[in-house]
Amino acid sequence: MASEYESEFVAVRRHEGGVAELVLDRPKAMNAVSTDMARAIGAACAALAADRSVRVVVLSSTAERAFCVGADLKERNSLSDAELVRQRPTTRGAYGGVLELPMPTVAAVHGFALGGGFELALACDVIVADETAVVGLPEVSVGVIPGGGGTQLLPRRVGAARAAELIFTARRVEAAEALSLGLVDSVVPAGRDTAEALALASRMAANSPVGLRAAKRALRLGHGMDLAAGLEIEDAAWRTVAFSGDRVEGVAAFNEKRKPNWPGE
Repeated sequence: MASEYESEFVAVRRHEGGVAELVLDRPKAMNAVSTDMARAIGAACAALAADRSVRVVVLSSTAERAFCVGADLKERNSLSDAELVRQRPTTRGAYGGVLELPMPTVAAVHGFALGGGFELALACDVIVADETAVVGLPEVSVGVIPGGGGTQLLPRRVGAARAAELIFTARRVEAAEALSLGLVDSVVPAGRDTAEALALASRMAANSPVGLRAAKRALRLGHGMDLAAGLEIEDAAWRTVAFSGDRVEGVAAFNEKRKPNWPGE
């Protein structure tokens, strides 16, 4: 599959049915996130977010041994305090860019997904891992904390106490245990993470683009709210789809016993 967009460290590949693949492409450094790579991730996410033809995004990696090993600590070691402060918005832009994508997102994880690498996966809606995956948030072992959303996203997946244990011990978790703890959503045979993530994305993308975005918005905004507030968020999202072209087409296709041809509006 040819790339539609490429920078030095990131590529975007188009697949059939409105699936886009955002590929982390710094394999010699196992996708360690440097300032330039963070900037490239943020830019690619901004372009994807603005593209109404994209229904689902898969986040994948070209590195053989890793999804992403987190922050580029070699670069960090060379930064002054002032430079680190200046870098912070760029770093946040990368993690926030993935988190704020308006369409469903699926991470395809193999090998090491540590620190910021695991945070990129946590920013996705679903995580597909292969049997080689090793995940974790080891930041306290090098004197920092998870700063790409980990302290907020992990407890939303596994609960506060489990997240605290994992973050405070800085331990690495292999695929089978990661599945049992809810750190990932499925484990597939080695080397199959991207293929299985793309297959899952394709199944998602067969549905209404308007519905997918509205459902994601309701899920994200409603999480952590009390039930009454959550139901109001759901109602607001429902109203955005109830009078859409996708709703008209979906109902018509159901009654006519055919596949819908979504207008995406």
